[in-house]
Amino acid sequence: MTTSIVLAGVGGQGILLASEIAARTAVAAGFDVKTNEVHGMAQRGGSVIAQIRYGGNVFSPLVPRKTAKILGSLERIEGLRCLDYLADDGTAVVSDQKIVPITSSGGGTPYPDWDAAELSKYFPQLVYLRAVEAAAALGNVKVSNIVLLGAVSLYLDLPESAWMTGIEKSVKEKWIDLNIQAFRTGRNNEQYRRIFCRSLTNG
Repeated sequence: MTTSIVLAGVGGQGILLASEIAARTAVAAGFDVKTNEVHGMAQRGGSVIAQIRYGGNVFSPLVPRKTAKILGSLERIEGLRCLDYLADDGTAVVSDQKIVPITSSGGGTPYPDWDAAELSKYFPQLVYLRAVEAAAALGNVKVSNIVLLGAVSLYLDLPESAWMTGIEKSVKEKWIDLNIQAFRTGRNNEQYRRIFCRSLTNG
């Protein structure tokens, strides 16, 4: 059985590092792993999507529509862009960060500034995460991507020890402790998470 993960955000948020850590984690857990990345003018704040698939034998890095077990997004609306990847019983972990694209701020299509309750209508299960706030409490907002990974890890069959290996193999030595703290904050600290289930929010 192959497990599919989709990570989304905009350029500069660290999606590619998060993808690398997730892939190395799955390898450390003994799985075959394939990955795929779409950058989309990432350096200008464009959309970035990373796909990770792991299992006994994985033949393609591409996540088919409606098959991802988990969707992790570092920006509210980027999560919605990737909704079609998520399985009908999948979970979306979405940061509450708002990054208005240039096309909207310049008078184009308005940015849909929805709150958690509105976003939750579109996902089977939504974990709404204050990732930037959690990272700031650790002294560095740049590790919000690792806070997100910590929350994502709760919905995957990968042991915490493998995640530690993934982090240690992916970041510079001087940043390992901070990244591990960020991961454990996202994984263990419930004060930054709100969970919405469609069956509950829709009454």
